[in-house]
Amino acid sequence: MTSACSATRQAPVLRIDGLEVHYPTHAGTLVHALAGVSLDIAKGEFIALLGPSGCGKTTLLKTLAGLMEGGHQGVVTLEGQPITGPSLNVGVVFQEPTLLPWRTILDNVLLPVELVHLDREVYRPRALELMAKVGLAGFEHKYPKELSGGMRQRAGICRALVRDPELLLMDEPFGALDALTREFLNVELQRLWLDSGKTVVFVTHSIPEAVFLADRVVVMSPRPGRVTEVIGIDLPRPRRLDDMSQPQVGKVLGQIRQHFSPTGALG
Repeated sequence: MTSACSATRQAPVLRIDGLEVHYPTHAGTLVHALAGVSLDIAKGEFIALLGPSGCGKTTLLKTLAGLMEGGHQGVVTLEGQPITGPSLNVGVVFQEPTLLPWRTILDNVLLPVELVHLDREVYRPRALELMAKVGLAGFEHKYPKELSGGMRQRAGICRALVRDPELLLMDEPFGALDALTREFLNVELQRLWLDSGKTVVFVTHSIPEAVFLADRVVVMSPRPGRVTEVIGIDLPRPRRLDDMSQPQVGKVLGQIRQHFSPTGALG
């Protein structure tokens, strides 16, 4: 199987051109978060954003989700339309799944449907199908406190996908999980992405995670965040965890680590 990286070169579904973002702090100062960020992302592509803490990765994700307060300079479009606010065509997975503790897992997954007054019963089969795909069949009527952290995060992914958005934005979704659970969910996310064909922008602090998941890794500079390098990951799909020991993977990991500290830390 050929890499998705080579298969997705087409007209961009998501275009970022000269994006500048400033936002005020509670103290009244102005933060220059992003400076001249430009990136075209093709339909069905998996993009990983890497950079030191505070470099603007989450700000960029919020801008793509239409969640940034205040204005920005530059052009940001999804399917040719400017992103000016939250859209039914964009799903977001946050660092914490933020499930409502008084709702069952199925009810949590269906929450985005209810919030925009869509017919819950129309989307119920899709919610159940998504839950089955991520291993949550049989847990539909459990409550968040009855699930592990990894299972709750899988429910959060289902919730983001239940309205069948074109674009999926993920902000360090596995950062708080233990290493074994994180590796398992990386494999599961790759499988779900290959099945769905969604366009994904994924923020992470883990270089190996970025290389394992992404078609391209976008390396960002310290604040104000700029794109310093875009690195294509030319590995076949589906990828296996033991593929990470291949010599060509080591070269890519080394290429990315050169942008950071000698130990590879991102801050």
